[in-house]
Order: sequence, then C-alpha cells, then structure tokens
Amino acid sequence: MHSEIAIQGQRFAANLHAARGYSANTVKSYLSDVLDLSSYLEGKEIVEVKEINLELLRDWLWEVSQRQSAKSTLARKSAAIRSFTAWLASEELVVADPGQRLKSPKADRHLPKVVTKDALEDVFGQLKALASEGDASAVRDLLVFEMLYATGCRVSELCGLDLVSVDLGRNILRVIGKGSKERVVPFGLPARDALDNWLNVRAKLNPAPGEQALLLNTRGKRLGVRSVYELVAGLLVNTSTGVAGPHTLRHTAATHLLDGGADLRAVQELLGHASLGTTQIYTHVSVDRLRAGYKNAHPRA
Repeated sequence: MHSEIAIQGQRFAANLHAARGYSANTVKSYLSDVLDLSSYLEGKEIVEVKEINLELLRDWLWEVSQRQSAKSTLARKSAAIRSFTAWLASEELVVADPGQRLKSPKADRHLPKVVTKDALEDVFGQLKALASEGDASAVRDLLVFEMLYATGCRVSELCGLDLVSVDLGRNILRVIGKGSKERVVPFGLPARDALDNWLNVRAKLNPAPGEQALLLNTRGKRLGVRSVYELVAGLLVNTSTGVAGPHTLRHTAATHLLDGGADLRAVQELLGHASLGTTQIYTHVSVDRLRAGYKNAHPRA
C-alpha cells in the first residue's frame, strides 16, 4: 500500500535539513519516527495525511509504549510527530494540526555522569605515555581527549573541525553546532600542547588530497564519530565512571567549570545550549557533589 504519510515524511525531513538546519542525525531520527507512525497507520489501512487524528496518534504512542520503550524514547517520538503534524498544517495538507494536543510522558531525568579529576589524570597519563613514543594515532588520541574535556564540544562538532577552524593565535575553535550555529570556544595550554604535537605529525597519516579535516583516521580521511566514541569508551570503562562515551567529557567539563566558580551563562555559551534551563542541570550535579563532600568531610554532618 502506497502511503502518502511516508511521502510527506520524506518532504518533512528534507525541510528539517534545508530550512531549519537540523543535523543529519536529528533528521534521520525524526524521519524514522514518522515512518514508524506511517507503518502503524498502514496496518489500519490509513495512508493519507488528512486521515490522521489525535486518537490515532495516541493509539500509536500507546503501541510504542508496549515495546517497553523508555520514557525518553516516547518523549522523542511524540515531539517528532508534533513537529511533523505542525508542518503538515503549515503546508495546508491538513485542515487542523492533529498532533497539537499529543502529550508524552516526561522523560526520566538522570543526573549526567561526571568523571573525577583523579580518574581524568590517570587517563591523561596513559595517553601521554603512548603519545610520547611519536605514533601519530596516539598523538591524535591525546588531542581528542584533551579537546573534548577542554572545550565541552559535542563529538560531532569536534570531528567536524577543519584546519581553518583553529585560531592558533588566540587558542580558540570555531565550532559549528546544532542548527548550523557557529560559536567560539576557548581551550587551555594542555590542549594547545597536544594540538601542536598533532599538527607536527598529522602528515604521517597521509592526508587524502585536499583533505582539510583537523582530525584524521589511519586512512588519511576525516576521523569519524564512532571512532571517537570507541576511544573514549575504552578509556573510561575501567574508571569509576564505568560505561560512558564522549558526551560524558562534555558533562564533566561543564560540571568542573561550575565547581570552579564559572558563570552559568558563560557555560551555556561554551556548550552552545539554546536554553539556560538545559545548562542548569549541571548546577544540580555540582550541588550533589558539594553535599556529598560535606557529608564525607564535616565532623557533624
């Protein structure tokens, strides 16, 4: 059965990328959710967008919940479908927005994992020992870890950096974040040392002709997100943090900045958060750490 819903879903996804500047991963996720809805409605012999109503959307969301989906998954799917139906209404493909009143359960909000300073020092010690032998990949790995922690960048932002993204005169990166928004991010002297060492050995990985990526894989092409995830996960798995990926270093950078007295709005700008509310979760982490420290250290706690 040929579904108009799926066809409009493809148009919706193209709009997210072209008009709103959403990342490829976000667009892929939204389209997947729309196609999930389309498949569910096809089973009920509903293929036209004008047939979608709130009751059907609620039935679909309930069916998703029966797959033992996490609340965060339900929240994301309902948000994607609300965005889709709002777009349908804006394109005048439906008379009224059927998803306007679609609600989803609030996602469970867990405090983000934070790597301790001692654990970080151990990891940096391992990476520095390997990099000191001059192997280009080891030098790059040290830079990756240093930059993720120094700047709080998302791993996709770090992998997307080009050589021209780095201002060596002022120790700053020009990062392209969500919504194709550019922001300027500073980094410190340890990261600068790691960067200088990498730039001295980058040529050893035989960059492909015209390759401008800052970080390269062993084939001389742009380093991928998955490779960085595997690197960081492998380094953190034996620490007290346990199973964790690159985003944990972003959480850690933000928390350590606030622990050190940084202004919340400055941290918001550094991380590229559109809303201050998103950044505020790190204040809860800092308060929890303060409370734990008080309990362990104060004689009358």
